Amino acid sequence: MLHQWAWSETSLILDLFTREHGRIAVVAKGAKRPYSQLRPVLMPFQRLLVLTTRPKSDEGADILTLRSAEYAGGGATLPPAKLFSGFYLNELLLKLLARGDPHERLFDAYADTLLALAHTEDESPLRAFELLLLRETGVLPDLAVCTATQAPVLPAHAYQLRADAGLAVASAGPAASAGDGLRLSTVSGATCLALQAALDRHDLAALRSATGADLPALKSQLRALLVYHLGSPTLRTRQMMLDVRRLLDVAPASPAASADAVIGDSLDAAATHQPSALTGPP
Repeated sequence: MLHQWAWSETSLILDLFTREHGRIAVVAKGAKRPYSQLRPVLMPFQRLLVLTTRPKSDEGADILTLRSAEYAGGGATLPPAKLFSGFYLNELLLKLLARGDPHERLFDAYADTLLALAHTEDESPLRAFELLLLRETGVLPDLAVCTATQAPVLPAHAYQLRADAGLAVASAGPAASAGDGLRLSTVSGATCLALQAALDRHDLAALRSATGADLPALKSQLRALLVYHLGSPTLRTRQMMLDVRRLLDVAPASPAASADAVIGDSLDAAATHQPSALTGPP
């Protein structure tokens, strides 16, 4: 489940990411009732088996009816510190994927990335998923050649992944801005070639490993590329993380429980998928 909206006093509209049909919208009637069998099952980051039908009165309806849902096992249990990262992935899928457009490899990569986030301290799972998502949606240039000239990438040279020009040899001038105070730094040709090889093999583990050599640079370049294609300067998940950090920075000295309460309230809001709370770190 990527997102949910309240619909009437007892029901919900859900945005689900499915392996066979891509993103779909369903209405879960009665899911908000205290004793609904759906209520404990419809949780983010968990794999579900769902049965849906189209309303008989409207066979062309975009919103399906959720008839049943059950826990399918194998889902990730993200620690509190990684919840923002999980919601960040959800927001990327919501904004970059059209409904009804299946991406089976991306579905498997999403599940694998959630598990990696639960057991990894660095940001390599996020960077690897961003690369795969951009590749699957057709907006990531070939990382083995310069986009404008089609010259092969050389391992010893430095490159920049630019939103408006693709992959290019890094210029000697000042670094361009990627937004949010980040400078568009350079990535080595060796890293570009390793990333492209991993993408060609659809090897997510190798993709995460290849990002490790240039994580800060990839973060700025992929952020600029995402912003360009999303048309939004700041993702809502990222904005929420920044807001929480500001709250903690300005809060007066208090017991640790007070800080935990601030974080807990914010994560509770995000977990319920309130539109104003859907916001992430990366």
